[in-house]
Amino acid sequence: MVPSPKSSKVTMYLGKLSFVFCKLATSLLRVFSPSSRKHMPFYVYIIYAPSINQYYVGQTEDPEDRIFRHNNSGSKSTKKASDWQFKYTEDRKAALHREQEIKKQKSRKYIESLINSVG
Repeated sequence: MVPSPKSSKVTMYLGKLSFVFCKLATSLLRVFSPSSRKHMPFYVYIIYAPSINQYYVGQTEDPEDRIFRHNNSGSKSTKKASDWQFKYTEDRKAALHREQEIKKQKSRKYIESLINSVG
């Protein structure tokens, strides 16, 4: 059965509404529990989308929320795909330095060798 254009629009609207609700809920949790936020480590990460065969490098303090946003059009840079998967993460101690190092290389081979070296 082929979905009608109207049902596709409704599905898309509900998906966006769900994303907005989750983002709001996450923000509210952070506002009402600031002490827990102080101890959250930052991470640098590499994600990969098989559907477009592309990598993305970024940093976050909440990997679970960030991958959700990447997969639900919450990022201009990654909205082309919805199948992003973590391939590499590292804590903030070296994250800022590592993120710049990875981006400076501008090399897919470098990214893949980094991922393969971790396992």
